[in-house]
Amino acid sequence: MATALAQGFLRAGLLTADRLLACDALPAAAERFAAATAGRIVSTNDQVAAGADVVILAVKPQHMAGVLDELRGKLSAKHLVISIAAGVRLETLAAKLGSGPRLVRVMPNTPCLIGQGASAYALGPAATPADSELVCQLLEAVGLAVPVSEPALDVVTGLSGSGPAFAYVTIEALADGGVRMGLPRDVALALAAQTVKGAAEMVLATKQHPALLKDQVTSPGGTTIAGLQALESGGLRAALMAAVEAATRRATELSSVQ
Repeated sequence: MATALAQGFLRAGLLTADRLLACDALPAAAERFAAATAGRIVSTNDQVAAGADVVILAVKPQHMAGVLDELRGKLSAKHLVISIAAGVRLETLAAKLGSGPRLVRVMPNTPCLIGQGASAYALGPAATPADSELVCQLLEAVGLAVPVSEPALDVVTGLSGSGPAFAYVTIEALADGGVRMGLPRDVALALAAQTVKGAAEMVLATKQHPALLKDQVTSPGGTTIAGLQALESGGLRAALMAAVEAATRRATELSSVQ
């Protein structure tokens, strides 16, 4: 995810490669970052703190405590710290890093890897409107970005964080339906994926409610209404709502452990 974000920043012209610093405990990961971005690799997190005003914590939640311990006392009021670690709350970051740096917590999702992400961010108490504008600008380099309150980040995790998996299952199921009715697997999968992509783009481009767009496809007594009835009978709508609820509740549980 760190590499994807950095590549997005570079593509958008928000910074140049010589302004990128990175540290990774895994040498192979550091080498991949350098190869993909031409950024400079340093050996310690202290060096990142000394050389950067914006510090992005792109580590797994289970590794965050160690990173925060390394950075304790190394960050000041000049630093904006952006965490993309799921479940690590702002109060946890503040307790470890002290009152110096301004803090922002971000929940991105995996389509950021191809510049099609859906991210939300929550500002810490000391973060400024300028910080919010900068974070939004950075995240929009890899997709959509919206500000939310921190409690809403658990819902974001359940919706857009876990949502790609729900979409993949939907695409797979549509393709399976095509195969069941006689299409070759590769044709069915390509059509299913493009159909879901196109429908999503229609919602974003037209800004119309999905129900209105659905009605435009649904002729009286036609094929689409027959399929929609099957979906309602199978409980698709309720199942997707339940999936988001379950993922949100699990996100809340994991956050409370930190």
